[in-house]
Amino acid sequence: MSKPDIPKPKSPSELRLDLVSKDWVVIATGRAKKPETFKKEKREVMEEPKASCPFCHIDTQEKPTLIFFNGKRIKNSKTIPKDWTLIVVPNKYPAILPGESLRERAEGPYQIMDGIGFHEVVVTKDHVKDMSQFSPKEIKEVIDAYQERYLELMNEKFVNYISIFHNQGYEAGASITHPHSQIMAISVTDPDIQNSLISSRRYWDIHQKCIYCKMLKWDKEDGRRIVFENDEFIALCPFASRMAFTVRIYPKTHLSYFERTNEEQKLALSEVFQAVLLKLRKGLGNPAYNFFLRTSPCDGKDYSHFHWHFEILPRTSIQAGFEFGAGIEISTIEPEKAAEYLRTQ
Repeated sequence: MSKPDIPKPKSPSELRLDLVSKDWVVIATGRAKKPETFKKEKREVMEEPKASCPFCHIDTQEKPTLIFFNGKRIKNSKTIPKDWTLIVVPNKYPAILPGESLRERAEGPYQIMDGIGFHEVVVTKDHVKDMSQFSPKEIKEVIDAYQERYLELMNEKFVNYISIFHNQGYEAGASITHPHSQIMAISVTDPDIQNSLISSRRYWDIHQKCIYCKMLKWDKEDGRRIVFENDEFIALCPFASRMAFTVRIYPKTHLSYFERTNEEQKLALSEVFQAVLLKLRKGLGNPAYNFFLRTSPCDGKDYSHFHWHFEILPRTSIQAGFEFGAGIEISTIEPEKAAEYLRTQ
């Protein structure tokens, strides 16, 4: 007598592999949250009065390295004009400082060098208006500032890698309410970028093609994870998203160096950036978020195999023991459903 077929229980999740980092992530499927539930979650609100805000009193900060007024650079200004719209200043409490020597040394089996480099803050004028409320023109000004400071800092002694990032909101680690980005120019390369460089180089050497371009080709044909696009850039929820509603913005053409972005491309990038941040704000109820630039190092080596991009991480979940212990992230919504929801916002 044959045994009756017993239906196999549906798995409550999928393990997905990131083709570049080779990291596994857990994507909740059977027990995933509905997209609209993220909008209802309670947010921790930071409140800091303008009277005590250091960036509302910019004259208390270090001497500016860059000043903009409505997209135009203000040159040779001996004082800070009242009508500035964006300003870049050295961080008053820097994690790293300029220096004349790295003083590399050993301590037993360990290696040490001085934290030499540059740490700057990119500040926009309005005390409460964050980048999800910016117009494309206002975002273009921020991107212009990123690029101009990048081009300046990459030529400084000991600078081999430049990290550009933005923390918005309490959950994202912002210690000051006033919206601002940070630029850190350092002597060593970000380990995540290093792993991506190794993986993308390996794929390039075997296939003579960019692994990111391969993924983008698939995603454009598949369509399910695309959030927004124009002629130059595409925003999508990655197949192996580390967090719910993660969005990456890629140039559609193969570009390896952010600092070489031209005016037309920056305009297109600003449009996509503005659209994505606004969708996240509307769809998730103004979440805290981080975004950061992933681009080739500036150490003079050839990284033509890499494909630069921005990554945006809304802070919709909290990392716990499994994430820290196993090093495997859990995303509580499928990237396909996240993208579908964001497209409607």
